[in-house]
Amino acid sequence: MSADGLAPAAADGAAPADAAGEGRRQAAMPFIMFTVLLDMVSIGLVVPVLPYLVGTFTDSPAEQAFWFGATAFTFGAANFFASPVLGALSDQYGRRPVLLVGFAGLALSFIVTGLATAVWMLIAVRLFSGAMQSNISVANAYVADITAPQERARRFGQLGAMFGIGFILGPAMGGLLGGINIHLPFFVAGALAIVNWFYGWFVLPESLPVERRRRFEWRRANPASALLGLARLKGVGPLVYVGALAALAQFVLHNSIVLYTHFKFGWGPAQVGWLLFTVGLSSALVQGLLLKHLLRRFSPQRLASVGLISGALTFLGFGAASAGWMMFAIVVVGTLIGGGAQAAMQSLISNAADERQQGQTMGSVASLNSLMAVIAPVASAVLLGLVSHRPAGDWLIGMPFYFCAVVQGIAAVVAIRFFLSHAASRTARP
Repeated sequence: MSADGLAPAAADGAAPADAAGEGRRQAAMPFIMFTVLLDMVSIGLVVPVLPYLVGTFTDSPAEQAFWFGATAFTFGAANFFASPVLGALSDQYGRRPVLLVGFAGLALSFIVTGLATAVWMLIAVRLFSGAMQSNISVANAYVADITAPQERARRFGQLGAMFGIGFILGPAMGGLLGGINIHLPFFVAGALAIVNWFYGWFVLPESLPVERRRRFEWRRANPASALLGLARLKGVGPLVYVGALAALAQFVLHNSIVLYTHFKFGWGPAQVGWLLFTVGLSSALVQGLLLKHLLRRFSPQRLASVGLISGALTFLGFGAASAGWMMFAIVVVGTLIGGGAQAAMQSLISNAADERQQGQTMGSVASLNSLMAVIAPVASAVLLGLVSHRPAGDWLIGMPFYFCAVVQGIAAVVAIRFFLSHAASRTARP
């Protein structure tokens, strides 16, 4: 097998094989980027309106925070158990069929959510959706399949740019549609997920050659084995804990931002949609345009360190903001300084995994993130419930974000100590 693992190598035909492999990589990347873009637009559509939909079935802000936390908890718990299974299945059967299952699950989830008439229906459909949906981890494995190790940070940045563009279009559309009817964004999101399924069926190529596939085994697909496997990845074990802490902070943010801005500033779906539009635009600019230049000057370790510190300060700023416009300013500054951290961390972990285990590794990363997604709604619901009675503008309403700042700060300390210790050990080697 050739160095990139995509074409057989022969002594007298190495150059053509390498050229063919490079051609396939270049052709496949736009396909998966468009797939992720459609996926994130559909997901982004419902972000500004789901907490308000939950609120139509509740009688108080504290009850709204509790039941929104319960729906998010259900999704995270199901995804925690299912992600390593779907990742390992993609190692055996390929990425494309697992992505198609995810698109179908998303479409059904959105449509049923839009038709829901009670909280229990929301919880049931989130349980199903969490078990079926592993698109992010499989998309990351897809990129790892078609990318040489030294190029992965840049390619993960391009994929991150698609996430950003999806969150430019999706939340803004969701906020506007939610202003017309609270159920409308869910039906539009379901239609987009169906479009993505057809695109995947007729257009998206498979990225994993047969010779690089790996037989599915249940002992490798359970969450405990998945997390232990991540901890044993050569050279990056502590970064697993860094990723977990950073994911916890991000999920608390995701589960708090809509109700936080509603409680503190009196925002509705439209304002939240424009804030998330700003998040997506800033992220897309950084990861799509600036990241490749940053990677020429700085190592992934340096970008990850700066990004984690910037993230902690950004969370602190969110919690302390005394006016809505400050949220927009904090998003722009925080993203410009630390927007490359996620792509850098993904490349460090992906490069530590064997080429036959990318699906399992990315599924394990998703499982770890899902574990954090199980914990985060509980933390968010408790913290928001404690401050939901406070008057608008009270600085204590920012408690969820102060929690995020502490968690992200701990992650930054662990990462920086790890990078420094590795740099020192390399210097000490004869």
